[in-house]
Amino acid sequence: MSRILPPFRPEDVDPADPYASYRPYRELDPVHRSGDTWYLFRHADVARVLTSRLHGRGALPAALPEECPHLRRTVTNWLVFMDPPEHTRVRALVAKSFTPRIVEALRPRIRRLAAELTGELAAADPADLVAGFAAPFPILVISELLGVPRTDRPWFRERAVDLQQATSSRAARRSDGFAVAEAAARELAGYFRAELAGRRAGRSPNAADLIAAMLAAEESIPLGDDVLVGTCIHLLTAGHETTTNLVAKGLLALFSHPEQLAALRSDPGLLPGAVEELVRYDSPVQMISRWAKEDDEIAGHGVRRGEKVVLVLGSANRDAGRFPDADRLDIRRDALRHTGFGMGIHYCVGAPLARAEAEIGLTELLRLPGLSPAEEPVRYADDLIFHGPERMMVRTGAPRKGRGELRDKPPPARG
Repeated sequence: MSRILPPFRPEDVDPADPYASYRPYRELDPVHRSGDTWYLFRHADVARVLTSRLHGRGALPAALPEECPHLRRTVTNWLVFMDPPEHTRVRALVAKSFTPRIVEALRPRIRRLAAELTGELAAADPADLVAGFAAPFPILVISELLGVPRTDRPWFRERAVDLQQATSSRAARRSDGFAVAEAAARELAGYFRAELAGRRAGRSPNAADLIAAMLAAEESIPLGDDVLVGTCIHLLTAGHETTTNLVAKGLLALFSHPEQLAALRSDPGLLPGAVEELVRYDSPVQMISRWAKEDDEIAGHGVRRGEKVVLVLGSANRDAGRFPDADRLDIRRDALRHTGFGMGIHYCVGAPLARAEAEIGLTELLRLPGLSPAEEPVRYADDLIFHGPERMMVRTGAPRKGRGELRDKPPPARG
C-alpha cells in the first residue's frame, strides 16, 4: 500500500475544484486505503466495481439513528439501497415509468416548465440561477409527473431539501440534521400514503402521472405500500439535487469555456452529446459507496468482505486513460461510458429524464442573449457527494420583477 500520499479525506477537498485533489491519488495511489475505507480513483477500477456482483448497495446512508423510524423506513425502501432480488423487482416497476418513449412524450410539459422559469429568471438582474431556475426546475418536473398540485410544490421542495440533511457529509456538520430529515420523511410518507389511498378509492384519479402508472404496474409486480411510498419519495428527492447540480454546473462550465458556449448557441443540435460531456466534466454526484459482499482483489489490493469501497466518480470521469485530455471540456467528445449515471444494475433509472431536463433546461437558458456570469463568486454547498453551487449569480440584462411560483406556502392539507 502506498504511503506517498496522506490519507484521503473528502472534507479536506476544495469544492470549487475537487479535481486538483483527486489527480495525485489517481496517478500515484489509485486504490487508496484511508482508515477502514477504500477509495477508487481510476475509471477502470470504478467501472469494474460498478458492474461487479461482488459489491452491493445494501446499506443505509450514514448511521441512521434508531430514533428516526420514519427516515429508516423510508430509506430502506429506496431502490438505490437495495440489492437483488428485491432491487430487480422494484426497478422493474420504476423502469416502466421512465422508458425513453415515455420521457420523450413528456418533453413538451418539461419545456413549458423550463420556459416559465426562464421567463421569471430573465425578469431579475442579477439573479441567482440556483434559486431561480436550477433548484425549482427538477422539483416542478417530478411534482408534475407525480401528480402533485402546484400549490403543494413549494412545500415539497422544502421537504426534499430537509431530507437531504441525512446524507453522511451533512449529518456530520449539523447537530439537528437527522431530526430535520426525520420530520421530512414523516410528512412526505403521510402525504403519499394519503395519495395512494385516495387513488385506490377513486377520489383523485390522474391516469397521466407516475403514481397511476406504478399502481397499474403493481398489479403484476405487487410490492406493498412501504415500497410504493419509499419509491415516490425517492423519485422526488433523487432527481432533485442531482439535476439541480447538473444544470448549474453545466452552465458554469460553459461560461468558463466561451467557445463551447458559442458553439451550442449556434447549433442546439449539439446539446444531447454536450449533456453527456457536461456530466463527465463536472459530475453532479462526485462519489458513491459500495460494500464488498465477498473478498475481492482490486488492482492487486485485497478487499475483505464487509469493507466499504468509495467510488470517486468525479475522478474516474477525469481519467486520461479513458478520456484523452480529460481536463478539457469538449461538447463534441464521445463521453459515453462516463460514470456520472453509474453502471450495471444500479445504472440510474431516471437517467433518460435527467438528460431531457438538462437538454431542455439549458436550451431555454441559452435563449437568453444577455445571460452571463455575475461578478459575485460562486458559493458551493458544503457537500462533496451531491456537488454543486448553492448560490450562482448571473446577469440577465433585465429589471427585477416579482417572485415566481415557488414562494413560501403553508404545508398542504391532505385528506
